[in-house]
Amino acid sequence: MKNTNILISGASIAGPALAYWLRRNGFTPTVVERAPALRPGGQAVDLRGAGRTVVERMGLMDDVRAVALDQRGLAYVDDAGHIKARLGADAFGGEGIVSEIEVLRGDLAEVLHRASLPGTEYLFDDTITGIDQDDDGVTVTFEKAAPRRFGLVIGADGLHSAVRGLAFGPESDSVRPIGCYTAWFTAPADIDLDGWYLMHNAPGGLVASARPGRLPHEIKAGLSFRSEPIAYDRRDIAQQRDIVARRLAGVGWETPRLLAAMREAPDFAFDSMGQVHLDRWSAGRVVLLGDAGYCPSPLTGLGTSLALVGAHVLAGELAAADGDHRTAFARYEQVMRPYVTEGQKLPPGGVSGYAPQGRFEIRMRTASMNWMTRWPLRPLIAAQFAKAGNIALPDYGQRVEPRVS
Repeated sequence: MKNTNILISGASIAGPALAYWLRRNGFTPTVVERAPALRPGGQAVDLRGAGRTVVERMGLMDDVRAVALDQRGLAYVDDAGHIKARLGADAFGGEGIVSEIEVLRGDLAEVLHRASLPGTEYLFDDTITGIDQDDDGVTVTFEKAAPRRFGLVIGADGLHSAVRGLAFGPESDSVRPIGCYTAWFTAPADIDLDGWYLMHNAPGGLVASARPGRLPHEIKAGLSFRSEPIAYDRRDIAQQRDIVARRLAGVGWETPRLLAAMREAPDFAFDSMGQVHLDRWSAGRVVLLGDAGYCPSPLTGLGTSLALVGAHVLAGELAAADGDHRTAFARYEQVMRPYVTEGQKLPPGGVSGYAPQGRFEIRMRTASMNWMTRWPLRPLIAAQFAKAGNIALPDYGQRVEPRVS
């Protein structure tokens, strides 16, 4: 088999999932991750459609359900905390705005990391700084580790992918901002959620939200604001907290409490929302996976499914091609491109549906939620949700060894 020694950049969702499938198909994966360990917490991610099918093929559904969030659905609240509209998690067959199976990104990453062991090498607290390709492989330089040779390099390192920057060009060529910034963090469970993911909108495209955490003493909070691109230091957490505090100052509901909790949160994360669009996902021996190659933005709820499906397809095609990257990368894109195109479609209203600018727009968006739950065309809406999350997933099962626990 060709190119058995494969380097993956990124240890969130796509990276460990790919390592699992590569290892099962006889490859030797190495995963490099900038963080010193697996990143805990993070926002809740949806497991839906074909992504759920991939987890089932991995034999991990029980593991995922064991760490899934127990929540009733999404509800919009006013300044006083009164619910104005709600949509249960079981609506539209569990494939609606809030999926039946939602899990914290860090918890899913831990499940996938465990499944990729033994047989996967992890290099934490490091990142790729150079990629030099030739006819026989890739010489990779790291920020800390000594240079090494690999047959292939896979960028599974998110919206701000280092691999994409090295092999495909500057971020500005591929990332399309959608005009919104979001902070996610853990807060004390001193807001009565009653099992709901509560969201409050304020004029100016401001959003405050809180949802149940997996542990009884915590909730998962989100603070968002509409904005044109802003300049900030992605490693300066204090600066990012100040930005969020200034933007959300004066917002009602439980926002002051969430802003106070944000200052102390150990898992605070802040980023822009955007999509990644590229004409091709491979450059020689380098290929992109998940958000690095085709981030759909959190608004679609399909980032996790695209990552899981992409990992399954990429590993399956590499195995089918006996490690020939030219054939495998071409087939990977052929299979995935229609699914990605569908998955990158923003929901009705786009960012305006998530963070309306004015009071009238907020009222109309809230009314649309109630409309969705009562309108006779509900089955058609359900079909649209299901279509976005599904793909005729190739069966690579014959080339995958039985899972060994």
